[in-house]
Amino acid sequence: MPESSSSASDSLAEAAAQSPRSAESTSSTAAPKRSRRGRPGYDRETLINRATEVFVSRGYDGTSMDTVARELGITKSAIYHHVKSKEELLRLAINRGIDALDSAVEAESHRTGITALERLRLAVRASVLILIEYHHSVTLLLRVRGNSAIELEALDARRAIDEKIRSLVSAAIDEGGLRSDFSPGLITRLLFGMVNSITEWYRSSYPIDPDTIAEAVTTMAFQGLEA
Repeated sequence: MPESSSSASDSLAEAAAQSPRSAESTSSTAAPKRSRRGRPGYDRETLINRATEVFVSRGYDGTSMDTVARELGITKSAIYHHVKSKEELLRLAINRGIDALDSAVEAESHRTGITALERLRLAVRASVLILIEYHHSVTLLLRVRGNSAIELEALDARRAIDEKIRSLVSAAIDEGGLRSDFSPGLITRLLFGMVNSITEWYRSSYPIDPDTIAEAVTTMAFQGLEA
């Protein structure tokens, strides 16, 4: 028995409603897709940078992970997504400055075709630039006192860098480039006493560019030291 036109129309509408494309269209209209949000907070490098600033401003020993989280405006779990502990965060913060300083001094120490005095000047100049670029990391490095295994490692790394500079000083004295009435150890301490003092007053807003500061330090230091 033939269906009435009304019944056929109802059947077609029902079939269309059950087709995949129609269901997908209906679902899309009713519940639009939401874009996935990434993990809130900081990436690892930014976390290290910001935490280093907090350690410098508040002091490492007096800063808890709760304080770091609060200062950064994130949760502690977001921090622990990147690091296991406060001590690991300290190591990462300090090592950024140590690695940069060591690489710079090492590179200048092995230059060829120039005198030991010139290599020393370049090493001191590079150290100033690194200190400015990694200001907070180097400041933190200079403040450690050996209160933990990580701090002792940092002190050993500092001594290794000092020894490389002292070797350059000794070579410059032997070549006659530096005055010999001061010991290599004393000259090294005087040089880096001047360089390290930059951490006490330098800020990113300082109106003189890093190259000019580096040139001023090396010029003032070596005018009194050259033979």
